[in-house]
Amino acid sequence: MRPEVALPILIPLLAGSFSLVVWRSVVLQRWIAVLGTGALLYASVWLLMTTQREGHVVMEMGNWPAPFGIVFVADLLGAIMVVLTGIMGFAVALYSLATTGKGHEKFGYFPLMHLLLAGVAGAFLTGDIFNMFVWFEVMLIASFALLILGGERAQMEGAIKYVTLNLLSSTIFLTAIGLLYSLVGTLNMADIAYKLQEVEDPGLVTVIGMLFMVSFGVKAGAFPLFFWLPASYHTPPVAVSALFAGLLTKVGVYALFRVFTLIFNQDVEFTHNILLWGAALTMLTGVLGAAAQFEFRRILSFHIISQIGYMIMGVALYTPLAIVGGVFYIMHHIIVKTNLFLVAGVAYRLLGSYELKDLGGLYRKRPFLGVLFLIPALSLAGLPPLSGFFAKFVIIRAGLEAEEWVVTGIALLVGLLTLYSMIKIWAEAFWKAVPEHNQNAHRLESQDTQLWLMYTPIIGLALCTLFIGLYGQPIYELAAASAEQLIDPSQYIEAVLGVQP
Repeated sequence: MRPEVALPILIPLLAGSFSLVVWRSVVLQRWIAVLGTGALLYASVWLLMTTQREGHVVMEMGNWPAPFGIVFVADLLGAIMVVLTGIMGFAVALYSLATTGKGHEKFGYFPLMHLLLAGVAGAFLTGDIFNMFVWFEVMLIASFALLILGGERAQMEGAIKYVTLNLLSSTIFLTAIGLLYSLVGTLNMADIAYKLQEVEDPGLVTVIGMLFMVSFGVKAGAFPLFFWLPASYHTPPVAVSALFAGLLTKVGVYALFRVFTLIFNQDVEFTHNILLWGAALTMLTGVLGAAAQFEFRRILSFHIISQIGYMIMGVALYTPLAIVGGVFYIMHHIIVKTNLFLVAGVAYRLLGSYELKDLGGLYRKRPFLGVLFLIPALSLAGLPPLSGFFAKFVIIRAGLEAEEWVVTGIALLVGLLTLYSMIKIWAEAFWKAVPEHNQNAHRLESQDTQLWLMYTPIIGLALCTLFIGLYGQPIYELAAASAEQLIDPSQYIEAVLGVQP
């Protein structure tokens, strides 16, 4: 029994259960939210430290040895993702105390948030491909329920698109699992990778791999089936938007990293080349969509898509440096994107709108908020010395070393267009005067005691961004160690099965 692996899943499940027990007490649900996510963060850091020391941490459910029983496996990538889940969960829990309405709290906001975090952590730690599907569905149920809390027309419209595309993705995922099981007779990912080495029909393996690519691509918000994301992420309460923006699509990205380094690495020339061009189109379409928007959260939603392209580019190039860049980019982006949505929530709190035409005067009246916006915004655009610069630098250098000139050129162009979008938000929301038609301008002068509760996680995430940028060597070394494990899947297979492939 390895409690380090179990706790990041058990803690949010227990916290959600306790929240249901005290359903009638919103105050107790709030306390459980903060304490539960804090405990999740502590447990995730413990797991990362153990993984750094041991390489892989494996827990066999019911003491049934792999591949016969269900296993949970933490390598460095999985542990990193769980730590990021803990950070985002704790930040959003604090933010929710000031922004979540009593109606949402009464109808299960906090239990659903815990269930979502459990689903995300489970997907990162499972060593079984079918159980990855199960955790994806747990996550889908919780996210759909959070998306429709409030029942507004825009929410319902976005939720329909969200659940339809994700159910299609789940159907493809389940089909691919069935075909893979019929081919190798196992669902354990390490065992699948081991047995695929003996399969005599590489074409069939590639076809199954393409099904997984489509399924995970939809969940990651990659080109071409990404339109569910900007149609839905701007509709729920801002704390929910921030949690979705930071974590949900990254589960799809993680799955691509996992299966296309561990399992489907036999025909790299074909599969990873398709991934590469998919990454390029994802970057380009996402950033062009953002450039055409004039609503704060819709701009940020389209930029989730464009930034997903950089991460997929890392696994698609399939070189040690590219994998390092992809992992580094994931760490940077989860923090930055969540923070930008939290800043958008403060702007809404002050001026009552997310439309840029209704915003203005934020820098003059709230200069500290302007600074807190610039840190993640310029990092997202890739300006030095912030975290985004080093993440993009590693990815682009890997592209140049691989001589993928067109895709690398697109990555550079997307960085410039991202800067354009951030400047547009700055000019409209922060720099220009408050529009005369805005009836909420007086809020800029008022004293809202809950604003500092909203500022607290924003400040914390901004400090994380500055740390990664100014003192990024430990983060880079962590990403490099993770990439070393991914490039050499024999370590994973030996840790789970106890055999040398």
